Amino acid sequence: SPDGRFVIVADLGIDQLVVYAFDPASGALTPHGQGQAEPGAGPRHLAFAPDGGTVYVANELDSTLAAFRYGSASGSLVLQQVLSTRPAGAAGDNFPADLHVHPTGRFVYLSNRGDNTIAVFSVASGTGRLALVQSVATGGHWPRNFAIDPAGHLLLVAHQRSDSITSFTIDARTGHLTRTGAE
Repeated sequence: SPDGRFVIVADLGIDQLVVYAFDPASGALTPHGQGQAEPGAGPRHLAFAPDGGTVYVANELDSTLAAFRYGSASGSLVLQQVLSTRPAGAAGDNFPADLHVHPTGRFVYLSNRGDNTIAVFSVASGTGRLALVQSVATGGHWPRNFAIDPAGHLLLVAHQRSDSITSFTIDARTGHLTRTGAE
């Protein structure tokens, strides 16, 4: 957790985010609690919002993004929202992999293996509600990992099966991605 008090583990097999209390002096982890994902979701990867109050989770098995409210004092996780990582009508196998929050906290990005896309979500100010605003082809096959530069201007996608990296600019106002043409 951002304050270093808890360790949160995405456990795909039991559809939970398992919370451990962390003792920095000894390095010991003690079971503390859990956040329950939807049955069959398969939580794979998580990221905190910059303010530390929300945990976003990429669910690999049902192609969803979940938002959990995080209670820093208690280490609690409460599911707030779940939505598809794919545009309406998308078909075929798809497996979300990586997940990152824009440095401003206004956008969340998620890679879709199968669709070969990056899903772009906006985060509504005030409510924190997510909305899918773009699904952009990555220009490669099986986008496993990606990174956003610290300033939030560029996004680089690494493709496992096509051995390539594609770069995108990030629109500061909308969060939308545009390919730079550099690979």
